[in-house]
This record gives sequence, C-alpha cells and structure tokens, in this order.
Amino acid sequence: MTGAQRSYLETLAREAGETLPADLTKAEASEQIDRLQAATGRGATASETESSTEGSTQSSTETGTD
Repeated sequence: MTGAQRSYLETLAREAGETLPADLTKAEASEQIDRLQAATGRGATASETESSTEGSTQSSTETGTD
C-alpha cells in the first residue's frame, strides 16, 4: 500500500475501532478504504454527490439575475 493509503486507513480504522494488517497490497488497501468509508460514513457516494449538485445550476432567468 502507499503511504497515503496507510495514513488514511489508520484514521478510518481508528474511527471504526478496528485494526488492519500492515502488509496490505494497494488493491487490498483500496478495498479496505471503501469498506471503512461505508462503515464510518466518510466519503461521498455517487447518489450523495448527485443529490448535492441537483438544483445548484439555475439559469439567470430562473434566479432573476442577468
């Protein structure tokens, strides 16, 4: 795993109350990050990203500004 993955995994694992092996591959670390993000509520899902941007692009006619 990369240094960045290790650092982020340590944070996620601490928040989730878990310990992880130190010898993960990059792919395994990525899978663990996905799992722990879901467990801790960190990271945006596609549906959260879509819903947060809906309605944020109004035209000037809709808002009454030019």
